[in-house]
Amino acid sequence: MFKGMLSKVLFLDIETTPQQANYQHLDEMFKGLWDHKAKFLIKDPEKESPESIYPRAGIYAEFGKIVCISCGYVSQSGSLKIKSFYGDDEKSLLLSFCDLLNKHFNTLDHILCAHNGKEFDFPYLCRRMVINEITIPGILDIAGKKPWEVALLDTMEMWRFGDYKSFTSLNLLAQILGIPSPKDDIDGSQVWKVYWEDNNLERIVLYCQKDVITLAKIFLRLNQFPGIDDDRIEMV
Repeated sequence: MFKGMLSKVLFLDIETTPQQANYQHLDEMFKGLWDHKAKFLIKDPEKESPESIYPRAGIYAEFGKIVCISCGYVSQSGSLKIKSFYGDDEKSLLLSFCDLLNKHFNTLDHILCAHNGKEFDFPYLCRRMVINEITIPGILDIAGKKPWEVALLDTMEMWRFGDYKSFTSLNLLAQILGIPSPKDDIDGSQVWKVYWEDNNLERIVLYCQKDVITLAKIFLRLNQFPGIDDDRIEMV
């Protein structure tokens, strides 16, 4: 399906955190709104509270923010080129990412690909763009488009083959496909701590880049493309 247009696919992954360092930093309005949201998230009221589960707020676009977007594409020479947009200023990194899409991934044959992207990355990006008063790039703006006009791919959806019963993580999919996973540091549940407590954004960026590398290798494997050796991965 993708023969001859591999260089048109942009692989991406985002890392998100709660908007504030902790529950106590929320203003009273947002505390009330988070308390209401938490009612549906708390599984054990004796052990959990809206305050204790606040680190999970980052996965919700209304209560979180994006701190890193990493993306990559396979060049005509066969190398995987990786670029990251990151920082404390969410609007600035979103504008830079949109500039990339608008200038270089803006034709009908361009495609965005993420793992669980249709449930998380793509809608999260769009929601945060709206909140930051940024025009959504055409490739992400699916409003009014017919299904065959939507240029968004999801490797988890590709792996499902129409089955919607379960979630398959990026790491699990890499393992069963024989792709060495580069995850040797943190996982998604620790991003909030690394950002707010450790103040180590560079560590999060590296983690995000590793996700994109794994994503690209999975996509290649699912579509029977030759793999990419690590010495052909370039940071740009």
